Amino acid sequence: MTRVEEPARPGERIRDAARTRAEILDVATQEFARAGYDGARVDEIAARTRTTKRMIYYYFGGKEQLFTAVLERAYGVIREAEQQLDVDHLDPVAAIRRLAELTFDHHEQHPDFIRLVSIENIHEAHHIAGSEELGRIGSPALDVIRRILASGRESGLFTADVDAVDLHAMISSFCFFRVSNRHTFGALFGRDLLDETQRAHYRAMLGDMVIAYLTAERAAD
Repeated sequence: MTRVEEPARPGERIRDAARTRAEILDVATQEFARAGYDGARVDEIAARTRTTKRMIYYYFGGKEQLFTAVLERAYGVIREAEQQLDVDHLDPVAAIRRLAELTFDHHEQHPDFIRLVSIENIHEAHHIAGSEELGRIGSPALDVIRRILASGRESGLFTADVDAVDLHAMISSFCFFRVSNRHTFGALFGRDLLDETQRAHYRAMLGDMVIAYLTAERAAD
């Protein structure tokens, strides 16, 4: 049975469009992360919000556009954190370690982001490739990494000629794996990568790996 929009009851505050859209995105994020793109249902998302399927289509256009909007917001969160990162006052070693810690903390605190990225990889980045917003966002982290690498090489602290994208991939890989593979890794090796008692150990280990890579002597080709 199709739900009909009810007029606001007396005294009830009418939510503005931005708030309604944000609520839909909150629930959609949970639903897509739980059920995947194919398994998620717009009807279920509507049922868990105080709106209707018709209104979801009004705001987003359809399921595919809604999933793209969910991805855009999820990536926007980490990009905003990267933009706010201030490491210019730190020496290159401390700066790159701080950047690695930012990624570590974000991925741990946003498991839905990890699931959404995994789902989007199953779909071969179809939604990301079609998103103009994600194309404009880029990754502020790369600009930060480039500045840190240049400073580190200039000071002689970094001996390796490292590409910023490669280093970004190295940092992201560890942080992503720790969350995405927590259960399979635990089942196979009996170790919980998100064990709170080991958090400081893994956070420091990430920084140590990155610094070791940047300061290692490279054999001549």
